[in-house]
Amino acid sequence: MKDSRRAKVTEAIRQACVSAIIRTDNEVLAGDAMQAAVDGGFQVVEFTLTTPGALSLVERFSAGDALTVGAGTVMSPGEARDAVSAGAEFLVSPIFDAEVLVEAAKLDVPMIPGCYTPTEMETAHRHGADFIKVFPAPAGGVGFIRAVRGPLPHLPLFPTAGPTPENFIEYLEAGCAGVGFVRSLFDPNDLARGDLAAVGARANEITRRLADWRSTPAE
Repeated sequence: MKDSRRAKVTEAIRQACVSAIIRTDNEVLAGDAMQAAVDGGFQVVEFTLTTPGALSLVERFSAGDALTVGAGTVMSPGEARDAVSAGAEFLVSPIFDAEVLVEAAKLDVPMIPGCYTPTEMETAHRHGADFIKVFPAPAGGVGFIRAVRGPLPHLPLFPTAGPTPENFIEYLEAGCAGVGFVRSLFDPNDLARGDLAAVGARANEITRRLADWRSTPAE
């Protein structure tokens, strides 16, 4: 796997550390909002397949080399193939499905299944998951992450529900491989108003805080 596309994309996601995840009922709005996030500094983006025109958006945003583009809510091997054919470089699911993991490996792309319990997480890891999407948001927030990583520090956790512009650094300090932003970046009220400037400002705040954190010497 060392020189595979999967390995290179996995490393790109790990280096970026943050991803922007859009889920809307409007293709044009989804594209415009994601562009605002990209303009604000995001390099890893994900379009959920429940968004109208998601595959077209994947194709459009993956046209260049500047972004790492993925498809979310991938629920079957067929959807995995369609997403990769459209240009998706990684796949995400709200659940753990071994068949989808196997298909992702065949397609040579990272797979990030959704898991909630430590047993699910470890099972997905043993099946070859590249990251573990912690979903839905645990009641304990970052405390839950710390509790899981205590006995299972090898798990590459990537929560996508719970992190916000205000608290995501806490998740990274707790050992998460990265974090994803959905509603906390693409606020539904902003989208309803077409306030893309607010999305861009939030994206800039997140990437700025990440840069500041990375540049601060560890104590």
